[in-house]
Amino acid sequence: MNQQLFEQVDQYIGNLLGDEDEALKDAIKAIDVAGIPQISVSANQGKFLQVLARLINAKKILEVGTLGGYSTIWMARALPVGGKLITLEIDQAHADVALQNFKNAGVENKIELRLGPAIDTLPVLLHENAGPFDMIFIDADKPPYPEYFELALQLSRPGTLIIADNVIREGKVLDDNHPDDKVQGVHRLNKMLSGNDKVTATIIQTVGAKEHDGMVIAVVN
Repeated sequence: MNQQLFEQVDQYIGNLLGDEDEALKDAIKAIDVAGIPQISVSANQGKFLQVLARLINAKKILEVGTLGGYSTIWMARALPVGGKLITLEIDQAHADVALQNFKNAGVENKIELRLGPAIDTLPVLLHENAGPFDMIFIDADKPPYPEYFELALQLSRPGTLIIADNVIREGKVLDDNHPDDKVQGVHRLNKMLSGNDKVTATIIQTVGAKEHDGMVIAVVN
């Protein structure tokens, strides 16, 4: 098994079931043109998020970390008429690209983008009684992942689905003393979940165009 094979299989799945239309492809191009790091979810991962949102009949979704809005579009398209997605982004330049991508994809009326550090914006949502959300996707800066997850719990209800991306880091989480603060952030989250009776959780390893990583999948008890 090797990275080339993982990418070929990813392409095979995407060609059959990916549903990545021109608006999504244009979103990736816009991210590239703007010089934003190409760290969005893959097309297959975006479709996976969309399937999960449909599976739980999500009407209210919260996303922590917008980047260029690629994953946001996938999830927004799963929402029914009247559904809403709130997405949080710290960087104005990223937000500007995302807003244009939402418009190009025709989902801008379903999405509200909040600008600012998520560690500050999440408590504001709590104060506004913006929850509970049916689905929460965490894909932002990794060091405060445990804090994001705890705040996500406060914006949840029993049955809320919480997903946190990039929690395996090519296996680097196996090293308790790894010097990378991103690795330490997701390691703290993973360890916290092992003794958390507020959720039923697991981690699925992912391979493909985004190499070796993983996602936390948690349901609030």
